[in-house]
Amino acid sequence: EVQLVESGGGFVQPGGSLRLSCAASGFAFSGAAMCWLRQAPGKGLERVSTITSGGSALYGDSVKGRFSISRDNAKSTLYLQLNDLRTEDTAMYHCSKDCDYEARGQGTQVTVSS
Repeated sequence: EVQLVESGGGFVQPGGSLRLSCAASGFAFSGAAMCWLRQAPGKGLERVSTITSGGSALYGDSVKGRFSISRDNAKSTLYLQLNDLRTEDTAMYHCSKDCDYEARGQGTQVTVSS
């Protein structure tokens, strides 16, 4: 059974930073592409970042240059470093196996506010 457990969210002021983690189990993590998705209040799911099994990273235009995705295959853990946070980054952040919107964890809340 695929399990994805996100952590690291919180409340932060604009310009602040957070590091999200996603602990994965139940599948061959090292061979899977992984994504971070987010859902802001009243909006649909948005793909934030993708990392391939080989470690290549892609970012949405709204987070490019501010967020950084990485993975530790030995720990079956996915990360997202969030820097220079803005109020519009407020959302529930989910990790996803194979970037499948249906195969995502419960999420961790990020709130950016002054």
